[in-house]
Amino acid sequence: QVQLVESGGGLVQAGGSLRLSCAASGLTFSRYVMGWFRQAPGKEREFVAAINWSGAGTAYAESMKGRFTISRDNAKNTVYLQMISLKPEDTAVYYCAAAQAPTVVSTTRRYNYWGQGTQVTVSS
Repeated sequence: QVQLVESGGGLVQAGGSLRLSCAASGLTFSRYVMGWFRQAPGKEREFVAAINWSGAGTAYAESMKGRFTISRDNAKNTVYLQMISLKPEDTAVYYCAAAQAPTVVSTTRRYNYWGQGTQVTVSS
């Protein structure tokens, strides 16, 4: 079965950096758009970033542009999210997701598979 396993979360001070990884198995990774979403307590899950199958096409939520970078390594079946200049409001559970889509998509309903999430906590 399809598995998406996130890692790399943790506690970091404001202004710090983290790199999240998501290892995929059970699917033809290079055929999927990959996305990152996040969900803070009491809030809806929100789009963070997405990347197309080749890595040449990306999309970001406005508040993450310039601070977050999504990338992928199809040889390793892994997608990454590099986060810099972290803020306390970035605190959330971060989820990796896979979508069968022709281009990057930002809505949760377009994604077919989801990981369990990894906690990111940014202290002030």
